[in-house]
Amino acid sequence: MTGGEAKNKPLDFTAVLYAAIMLLVFLLASCTASAQTLKKTFKFATFYTAFSGGNSVADDNIYSVTNGLQTDVVETPFDYSITAGVRKIARFGYENRANVFYDGTEKSYSDAANIGKVKGFEFLFEADWRRQQGRNFLDQDYFLRYVAKNWIAKAEYLQDGFADVEYFEGSERFRLNINNRFSFNIGMAQRISEPYGYNPLEQWVLPNNDIHYTNLALQEGYTVDVQAGEYFAPDGTLVANSVDVWEQVIIPQVINDYVAKKRSELPSVWNYSLVLGYDYYKYSKEFWVHSWASVMPYHLKTDDEYSYFETTEGRQWIDYGAGLIFGWRLNKSLGLFLEGKYNKYWNREWHDFSVGLNYVIL
Repeated sequence: MTGGEAKNKPLDFTAVLYAAIMLLVFLLASCTASAQTLKKTFKFATFYTAFSGGNSVADDNIYSVTNGLQTDVVETPFDYSITAGVRKIARFGYENRANVFYDGTEKSYSDAANIGKVKGFEFLFEADWRRQQGRNFLDQDYFLRYVAKNWIAKAEYLQDGFADVEYFEGSERFRLNINNRFSFNIGMAQRISEPYGYNPLEQWVLPNNDIHYTNLALQEGYTVDVQAGEYFAPDGTLVANSVDVWEQVIIPQVINDYVAKKRSELPSVWNYSLVLGYDYYKYSKEFWVHSWASVMPYHLKTDDEYSYFETTEGRQWIDYGAGLIFGWRLNKSLGLFLEGKYNKYWNREWHDFSVGLNYVIL
């Protein structure tokens, strides 16, 4: 009994083009600026690189009795992370610089806020190449943000390999300050992404919701010896010698490979959206709240055949992102905290959070 080897989704380095464009604009603007302005732009910016690693999940024994008892060991390579970046983002009052050095493992939820701690220009360029449980991921977050008294401009490229989401977004917003803690913003957002919502398997689905999986495999280069009951990969390798292995092991991999291939062949699509948001920040040493949100309730219809409107049957949809950071020192011993962010774009969700308490014995 044999089975196909699982393949990782290839890393898409073409997406770095968006970051390169952002960086080029940034460098051109810096070159035309005066030496004093350039020094001010990079003042307090931090360049950092780091490599970390550790063991992954334990090796697994796989048993077979087709030709007598046989044992194969599935080994999982060690986990690692390679991070490189540069950042200039002012820390909020509640943010504690716990480490002496930046190593890329710091998690700052406030980076996703609409506005920063200070007015002016801030930026982040960070890439993280990771291997986790034998799978490769590439996480990237590059953004340029300028916050003025009455307006906000931001350009960001984000790729979350674990959540399988990737897009470039630019936004220009008018800012209405209610007071020194609370502000609204409204404007336009432009996004470039793969055509989320497109289903490459739609043409293969039967009326009973089954799928022509064998025909799909044959199209992809697999061959079947019906008399011998053997199934071969496009390179001629025997991958299965029973229907069970073919349907339960090989076909899922065929479908995964086909979907990944078709997605990579499609052009990126533009999304033009109305964006509404708010930011709230209150801080004292005993109590702090930082909250923000951005909502896109209306999107401009385009004639693109892969537009997300094709998935919603022409109806509008709501994309949004939000974050909350809360801390409360009830007394000298007890403190509570809650922090996290949640995003939903094109019906794809990615989020993380942390909640807990600290008690110091005096």
